[in-house]
Amino acid sequence: MSPSSHPSAPADRSRTSMTGTAAWVQDTRGWLTPAERRRMLRPLVSAHLHNLVGRTRLALHLHPGRHADVAPERLEPPRTVLARRAEEAAARRLPPALLHHSRRTFRFGLALGIVTGTHVDEELLYAAAMLHDTGLLTSSGDADFTLESARVARCVAEQVGLSHEATTLVLDAITLHHSPGVGPEHGAVAQLLSAGAAVDVIGLHAWKLPDTVLVDAVKLHPREGFKAVFTEAFGEEAARVPDGRARFLNRYGAFAIAIRLAPFAE
Repeated sequence: MSPSSHPSAPADRSRTSMTGTAAWVQDTRGWLTPAERRRMLRPLVSAHLHNLVGRTRLALHLHPGRHADVAPERLEPPRTVLARRAEEAAARRLPPALLHHSRRTFRFGLALGIVTGTHVDEELLYAAAMLHDTGLLTSSGDADFTLESARVARCVAEQVGLSHEATTLVLDAITLHHSPGVGPEHGAVAQLLSAGAAVDVIGLHAWKLPDTVLVDAVKLHPREGFKAVFTEAFGEEAARVPDGRARFLNRYGAFAIAIRLAPFAE
């Protein structure tokens, strides 16, 4: 069923908000138009090609990350009120496999920021990382799961009195994170959240990081069958939102295979 034929789909599909942002998900429930799907194909194909080349270099130990240096203490999570509230909200909603994924996402995203010289607000990145999947297992109806994740994040932001500008950065990062092609134009929090999650889920960008960063993240936050848990959850999301981004990634990005081939044991 197409978005235009869905009985409760928005009548105006002109899309005044950037695809993937919190405002876009709120307005559209994450249902992609044919034009939006076409625009996502190019960055998706580009990501696959970069992953193929980068993963080959990683397997041959010729990856650029082997020359990088990221001190472990630089990857410690912030100890702020916002960080604690985000941790608490995530712990209430996520099973261990996804909770550890959220922590690894932060470490990988921050490490990528360090090796690429991308400055980011670490507190906002951590909050977004901890909360980005909080809607994945609890969403119902036909809306993209990041709508629920954003709702949880907004509640946390209101609890701690986070500014409107900072709240928008967190919400947009959360709703954008599984769109293909999130880059500098989306802001550092969104860019590094998406990149950090991609390292953990499919190995994208892993070749840019030192081996110690990859190994230490798994030691500190075990995967606990993450591949199986995430593949099942993402498949259910794709079935629940047939014109959403999860379905798009599964259909055109062979996402389940990409997850299985990620450079982690489980």
